[in-house]
Amino acid sequence: MTYACGMAIATRTNHSSAGRAVGYARAIVVLALVIVVDQVTKHAAAHGIAAGQVKKVIPGIELVHVRNTGVAFSLFSGGGTLVLVITLVALAGLAGYFALRPARRLLWLPTGLLLGGAIGNLIDRIREGAVTDFIKLPHWPAFNVADMAITFGVLALLYTIEFAPRPEPRETVDD
Repeated sequence: MTYACGMAIATRTNHSSAGRAVGYARAIVVLALVIVVDQVTKHAAAHGIAAGQVKKVIPGIELVHVRNTGVAFSLFSGGGTLVLVITLVALAGLAGYFALRPARRLLWLPTGLLLGGAIGNLIDRIREGAVTDFIKLPHWPAFNVADMAITFGVLALLYTIEFAPRPEPRETVDD
């Protein structure tokens, strides 16, 4: 019986380690993809659209070149250090939450989206002092790929925390 209990614990530990590794790997892949796509599109927009210029893509979508010193939708414009500190605290909180639950079902997706989007915008803030926004919808402030990742990341995080199925607790084996 002791051997069987030991095997059950070892199997659970190995399964848990594998789940953690898969969760981390998936989050890192999503994070990297968001950063690459974000930086490439911002570079293309900054070099292909003059400041103040508007290019109509399809009805309802325009490409513009806007510099944003605030956070989403230009909130806290000119916040500088405050915006940076708030962003870093939020990133640390999310990373800590994920580090405690890397095997939790689907948590890797919002973590990768949120961290990738935040890091993509931080790169701009540190390098240029402002974020490049270039997608414009009617009656909506200009935004970028990082902003989209953050928005979908928040929605995915809410779903994951509130609605995603959770595994049933495993029964313990009594000696």
